[in-house]
Amino acid sequence: MEKEVLKKPPTKVTTDSKRFLEEDIRSRAYALYEERGREDGHDIEDWLRAETELIEASAKAAAKAAA
Repeated sequence: MEKEVLKKPPTKVTTDSKRFLEEDIRSRAYALYEERGREDGHDIEDWLRAETELIEASAKAAAKAAA
């Protein structure tokens, strides 16, 4: 008889988690803007870079915690 593999349900992101992530992205994007010398015209680039950095850091931390 095969053993049933129990899987964890996908983690749901709560509204509060989304709000905190958005605030973190906003803060990092603003820091990138300031690092560039407050040069306008890169807002989307800054947002996407900040989002990528934070998501990658979160994934690495989760992988490390799971190991």
